[in-house]
Amino acid sequence: MDETLLWKIRAFVYSHFANTTQPPSVGETASHFALTHDEVAAAYDELHRRHALFLKPGMPDILMANPFSGVETSFKVYANNKTYFANCAWDSLGIPAALQVDVVIEASCAQTEDLIRLRISDQQIQNSNALVHFLIPFRDWYDDLVFT
Repeated sequence: MDETLLWKIRAFVYSHFANTTQPPSVGETASHFALTHDEVAAAYDELHRRHALFLKPGMPDILMANPFSGVETSFKVYANNKTYFANCAWDSLGIPAALQVDVVIEASCAQTEDLIRLRISDQQIQNSNALVHFLIPFRDWYDDLVFT
């Protein structure tokens, strides 16, 4: 597949997430670009191979396009009167950066299960002393990104 088209498909995936909170289906992407299901599935697979997005195992469905999650998670980001789901604490901070909007993030503390609420305004975390601890070094995240 042509490199330019491949990156246009990736941009479409991100735009779709930003607008709807959900990933586009293969059919939606195929319709948008006047491609076949197989052509889009191959493009998604290539983007997955390049770590540009991640597919559900054995399926051409998008599981994540960091920082966006294609499935509900415990990392909720409220923005633009919508609820986005992040893949992890790190990605929950990436959504406001990607959308360039003020947000409220809600997640549960992994240790205590207490609710953590962060408000990000003007690209700054407001009035919080919350810490994020990463158990796995970044260099190892792609060994099993879904678990990480």
